[in-house]
Amino acid sequence: MKQLNQEEAKRICDRVMSFSKADECRVSIQGTRSGNIRYAQNSVSTAGLNQDTQLSVSVAFGKRQGTATVNEFDDKSLERVVRRAEDIARLAPENPEFMPAVSKQEFKASDTYVKQTEAIDPDFRAEVAAHSINAARKSNLFAAGFFLDTLGFEVIANSNGVFGYQEATNLSFSCTVRTADGRGSGWVSRSANDVRLFDAREASEVAIEKALRSVDAKALEPGRYTVVLEPAASSDILSFMFRAFDARQADEGRSFLSKKGGGNRLGEKMFDEKVNIWTDPWDKDAPVQPWDSGSMLARDRTNMIKNGKIESLQYSKFWAEKNGVVAKGQPGNTIMAGTDKSTEELIAATKKGVLVTRTWYIRSVDPQSLLVTGLTRDGTFYIENGKIKHPIKNFRFNESPVTMLNNIDELGKTQVFAEGRKMVVPAMKLRDFNFSSLSDAV
Repeated sequence: MKQLNQEEAKRICDRVMSFSKADECRVSIQGTRSGNIRYAQNSVSTAGLNQDTQLSVSVAFGKRQGTATVNEFDDKSLERVVRRAEDIARLAPENPEFMPAVSKQEFKASDTYVKQTEAIDPDFRAEVAAHSINAARKSNLFAAGFFLDTLGFEVIANSNGVFGYQEATNLSFSCTVRTADGRGSGWVSRSANDVRLFDAREASEVAIEKALRSVDAKALEPGRYTVVLEPAASSDILSFMFRAFDARQADEGRSFLSKKGGGNRLGEKMFDEKVNIWTDPWDKDAPVQPWDSGSMLARDRTNMIKNGKIESLQYSKFWAEKNGVVAKGQPGNTIMAGTDKSTEELIAATKKGVLVTRTWYIRSVDPQSLLVTGLTRDGTFYIENGKIKHPIKNFRFNESPVTMLNNIDELGKTQVFAEGRKMVVPAMKLRDFNFSSLSDAV
């Protein structure tokens, strides 16, 4: 099905709700057109274009709720999906935490759509792969990568008068470059909603340079080191913390934000004063829809951590009402403040330390302290007297983002990441990062 415009989407939502005999009805429509190209061993392996539009309808009789989905939009199909949702609701047990549909909301549009990104075509995708492959071949290296661009729209509506429509574009690119003998590896990742901010040549050269420099890695004893984490290395670790600001988990003693003896740590200073983290649907680098699709509540700009102090927690509509708090839409992005310092400047200010390109295979060890374990990969280097001295073997680490954000020496420039919830994360120079053992992987 083609991309729906706002008028078409509103007409479909109104038609769905007109079929409903339930106490309330909620409708959401999501449409996506995504193009991609994948390559490995310096050859394109797959390329494609996928398009889909799905409608979800949720109805309620009292506290009994049912949901059904469909990807056909004629009247018979729309009425049939409503009847299916109603049948499910009648059979469902009552939900003691059911919350009625929200009242009409005001949504301030965010800049999620860029015309130039929508215009990406197969020729553009082929050029992205060609830049990467040709540059790798010139250096006798092997490149593997994936480029994905998306154009989509999201619609929400309910029987209380809520309606929202917004289009969005995005692109993501990742590339791994290996030496022929497999002893050197480099990696790069880029995300943007505006294609004009993306340079395939620049990104590929980063991965190539990492691969060439990472050959003949030397072993360094595990232990606690000063580290310079590139934004990609920071983002996957910090995401465990960004997702853990739920007020209910904190109040019930299941979170790093739980206070011993009960309650939460709202208002407490828990981090270095350099730490400032917020959520903002209108952020120019990582814009998202101005509503939370699940609750249909409007989002707002909200400080999560300000100068190291916990400024806010995230409340579901149920938990907000239970605690007398005004509920807001759950965030769609998380932004951490950085500085204008480059990663090279952070390295230059490091007497002895370790540069980490990427972290991966990260798993939770202890949710209440946010301790995680994972591995470095694709370019880990020893720093001495402000310069990269030589590559080193990869490490396993055991570390908590809470500890990391209390051991900050300096912050650097930020980078956007768009896998799942959008994030903007800086490079970081940290003290006493815990590398627990060596890894033979490159």
